[in-house]
Amino acid sequence: MKKIFWKSIIVMLTAALVLPGCQPKPAGSIQTANTHPINLTDGLGRLITIANPAQHIISLSPPLTEMLFAVGAGGQMVGRDSYSDYPEEAKRITDVGWTYGKYNLESVVNLKPDLVLAGEITTQELVASLENLGIKVFYLKNPLNLDEMYTMLKTIGALSGHTTEADALVKTLQQRESTLAEKLTKIDSRPTVFYEMDASDPSEPYTPGPGTLHTNLITLAGGENIGARLSTAWAQISLEQLLVDDPTFILLGDANYGTTPELVAQRAGWQTLTAVKEGRVLPFDDDLLVRYGPRILDGLEALAKALHPEIFK
Repeated sequence: MKKIFWKSIIVMLTAALVLPGCQPKPAGSIQTANTHPINLTDGLGRLITIANPAQHIISLSPPLTEMLFAVGAGGQMVGRDSYSDYPEEAKRITDVGWTYGKYNLESVVNLKPDLVLAGEITTQELVASLENLGIKVFYLKNPLNLDEMYTMLKTIGALSGHTTEADALVKTLQQRESTLAEKLTKIDSRPTVFYEMDASDPSEPYTPGPGTLHTNLITLAGGENIGARLSTAWAQISLEQLLVDDPTFILLGDANYGTTPELVAQRAGWQTLTAVKEGRVLPFDDDLLVRYGPRILDGLEALAKALHPEIFK
């Protein structure tokens, strides 16, 4: 089921990158911060107005759920999608379904939300259906870098009435980013990285390409993502191209699906890759990156430690 979920994310991200209607102003551009009424521009370029900070919120995206809890608004949630399972408290909130299964719209209505938060995994058809039911929906695009993630946190803080908490959290995260950047000034070189997302077809595994959050984080962590050389943001890379690029590290973002370094070494043709021969195939918890909430700093630090263990001794 998790592998189906990841493939769904790839489809939605790809569609969002190519549809002109999904390329408006930056998601959550704050126009009026924490005032009454609150006026914010969402990821579809729509000016959304709410009279007061939302007190009954439904999140349809795991990262948005994490952000709500992180800014102190978890107690204001009345519903969440099926995959919102972090933090632990989120599991106790009413499950309203998920995009590629089926949402229980009757349950959504009965929960009487004053705001629904939707991410790119949410179809625009669902957004329209909810609004036709008289439900206010705020749509947030996936961030492509840390600054956009910080803006999202502040947006969610403003929408939920936790501006002060959101500002303090962003300041803390920025300090961690700065501390890591200072530490990485000591590195001598940038190793090349192949980040595997899904190897259902091991001859053409999925990997993040140019302009993606994954690529930007690998760069910040002192590496070079070979996927950035591809032509699309989320793509399959051929074994032939992998052999040419011969990455220094292979990071298994699909480790949560059961992929292991041992299984990678058994793939036909992979034994000649330097990372395989020298034991630099490493499992990686992709939730720390694909769930782009505050834990993304944990992911960034984990990337840096994997690529440059020498500076963390």
